[in-house]
Amino acid sequence: MAVPLVAAGRTNLLHAAAEKNDVVTIGKLLAEGAEIDARDSDGATALLVATHRNAIEAAKALIEAGADVNARDRINDSPYLYAGARGHLEILRMTLRHGADLKSTNRFGGTALIPAAERGHVETVRTLIEAGVDVDHVNHLAWTALLEAVILGDGGERHQGIVDLLVKAGADVNLADGAGVTPLQHARLGGHKEIAAILLAAKAR
Repeated sequence: MAVPLVAAGRTNLLHAAAEKNDVVTIGKLLAEGAEIDARDSDGATALLVATHRNAIEAAKALIEAGADVNARDRINDSPYLYAGARGHLEILRMTLRHGADLKSTNRFGGTALIPAAERGHVETVRTLIEAGVDVDHVNHLAWTALLEAVILGDGGERHQGIVDLLVKAGADVNLADGAGVTPLQHARLGGHKEIAAILLAAKAR
């Protein structure tokens, strides 16, 4: 089925209301027949616009009205994937309750878990693990969530917590990158002693 593009009028206003977190206007526009999943020039739905702004009430109104939490824009982001990547936890939890596709991937071939791990969003990582996202998914860079947390993280408390969560969730601590370098080797190369200790305790090599 073809995705409706934004036309002049109510749908443009729906995107604007989403960006402003204006729930009253969203309700009015939908009642008047605005297309809930129509796209703007970037391919974003009103729900994705709300997610970009972390506009929680607007996102709630749109999701409860039936907005597609998996609708993608031109760069392959969806409300679910973007909320996970940016740590917009309340919106993420709403998308998970309304049919988020846990196997969907972003333009880098990664699940929502991978950028969440990289960016240090501890509670987001916990939420995605509990939802059942594959902890060993490998993206186009040949990196897992564990590898991204080690390679791109700062080695501080947040990334230590994320590594611990991933290990306890059963992540393969010896799953190497495309060059054959393991998470433990990366941790040592980066001087992340605490992370290396967590990995060693999990029998990493």
